[in-house]
Amino acid sequence: MRRGFPWVAFGFVVLLVVIAAAAPLLPLENPLRMRMPMRLAPPSSLAWLGRDEFGRDVLSRLIWGARASLTVAFLSAALAAVIGTVLGIVGGFMRGLPEWLTMRSMDVLLSFPPLLLALLAVAVVGPGVATLIPVLAFIFVPGFTRVAYAGVLTVRAQDYVEAVHALGARPARIMARTVLPNIIGPVLVQFSLVVSTAIILESGLSFLGLGVVPPTPSWGLMIGAARATMNQQPLLLLWPCLALTLTILVMNTFCDRLRDWFDPGAHRIGSSARPATPAPLHATAAPPEDGALLSVTGLTLTIGGATSALRPVRDLDLTVKPGETLAIVGESGSGKSLTGLAIMGLLPPIVQVLDGAIRLNGMAVTGLDAGALRDMRGKVAAMIFQDPMSSLNPVMKVGEQIAEAIVAHGGADNVAAQTRAVELLASVGIPDAAARAGVYPHEMSGGMRQRVMIAMAIANDPVLLIADEPTTALDVTIQAQVLELLAELKAKRHLAMIFVSHSLPVVAGVADRVMVMYAGEMVESGPADAIFERPRHPYTKALIACSPSGTGEAPKPIEGVVPPLGDLPAGCIFAPRCGYRQPACEAGTPPREVVGAGHVSRCFRWRDL
Repeated sequence: MRRGFPWVAFGFVVLLVVIAAAAPLLPLENPLRMRMPMRLAPPSSLAWLGRDEFGRDVLSRLIWGARASLTVAFLSAALAAVIGTVLGIVGGFMRGLPEWLTMRSMDVLLSFPPLLLALLAVAVVGPGVATLIPVLAFIFVPGFTRVAYAGVLTVRAQDYVEAVHALGARPARIMARTVLPNIIGPVLVQFSLVVSTAIILESGLSFLGLGVVPPTPSWGLMIGAARATMNQQPLLLLWPCLALTLTILVMNTFCDRLRDWFDPGAHRIGSSARPATPAPLHATAAPPEDGALLSVTGLTLTIGGATSALRPVRDLDLTVKPGETLAIVGESGSGKSLTGLAIMGLLPPIVQVLDGAIRLNGMAVTGLDAGALRDMRGKVAAMIFQDPMSSLNPVMKVGEQIAEAIVAHGGADNVAAQTRAVELLASVGIPDAAARAGVYPHEMSGGMRQRVMIAMAIANDPVLLIADEPTTALDVTIQAQVLELLAELKAKRHLAMIFVSHSLPVVAGVADRVMVMYAGEMVESGPADAIFERPRHPYTKALIACSPSGTGEAPKPIEGVVPPLGDLPAGCIFAPRCGYRQPACEAGTPPREVVGAGHVSRCFRWRDL
């Protein structure tokens, strides 16, 4: 359930600020007026908190002192927050030289104790409120920079940030509309700490005579003056100390509750970018003559450049026809997800296409520029990722996110897109779709969030849907519902689908054809029925055996692990884990052999299976 806004703590902060700001309008005695005959007088009806060593009204000086202390604290914290947050976001998001310059300069500043820096600056420039504000802001900038930088490193890797980038938003817009709202919680906590620290530093400097200049009232000056008379009138020391303590307590409580209210896992703030609308793509593209909607030939991916030996996908061929479902199955590290990302043109910068061709709906995907790729995504092909919580922006309502995808591809204006979003939510089986469109991802179950991702994927009527392990984080019952939904959508919309999974039983009911991958290579491919009934590769047979069966037979785990990319075995890559291996398996690479109608295997001993 959503936490409520911290109205009580907010009320105390507002009351404190209003009282300090309204000091000139309140019926208070002049805080500078001295009444020497009444010095050190105890509390009375004329002076509720007593009088100080010069006969000045303590209550009046406390309120006027709050005005000076809070002004210095809030303005210095706000200035540091703006500068530090901007530096942290730019450094964390842009990386490279901006990151190095930002973080190394902050490291230099953090190597000096804050109080010593303040003392040095004030001693050089001179005391006063106008001096304290920039000096304290300068001291607090590194803290905000590091907090923002750490938050950006976490957020920038999320799928929803990559999605906004893929839609064509400029870096400045992504940083302001998508990244900043998701790191605002830690920044607010830092702000509360800085305000409290600034009040303490201002009081300490004023206590030493290097802060607020007398006779202007200040809590630090009051504490310093009360020290000399604490034996005669201890209450003079109590009042400013109590004011400092309560102010810091209220500020920390308010900002901590505000952090919870703004928390990216539970609440909203702001919206994401709405990029320019690209041109239509369906009208200019047509399926190739062989009838394949998607054709991947000789795809080889490399990590670290053409000279690198790390190749997570090697010499991969696959085709998908309109209305057909191809399941890509294999253990983690087999290259399944990277294959899907390559088709979508979403490979991370460190992974590059070394060789091969990808043709989708008659277009060469590997030759498209960034604008054409953005146009292709969503309108021709769409992708559903396995973790909807990292794919959905936690600070945007789910209806807004679906509408954003529609508007980005020129499907409708904002109002029509919102209406369309509700219709899409209803079409994927979400009850009370209109109300659900106005909630945040954390307010939905895992199955509901995955349905939202499916609705977003089909929002612009693509012809190919890539589902990257969409049921991994779901329980068995919800898995079945999501698989049934995908099957219904495929039938209604005549969608072609690539279903990525590590489990063969999961895809048994949805796949027309199955391609089994191991350590970056295709080891077997064929019709689903043939794969399940007559597997022609030991790895496929092992995957089936290690899955739970309906007969109650215990699963048989596959011995060993997938080899690392930098240490692939010679010959057949599955040979070290294979119970059918023979010397020929380790001596040479098995060729692709046709073992049935549309059925291919890469195994020397496929006949023995």
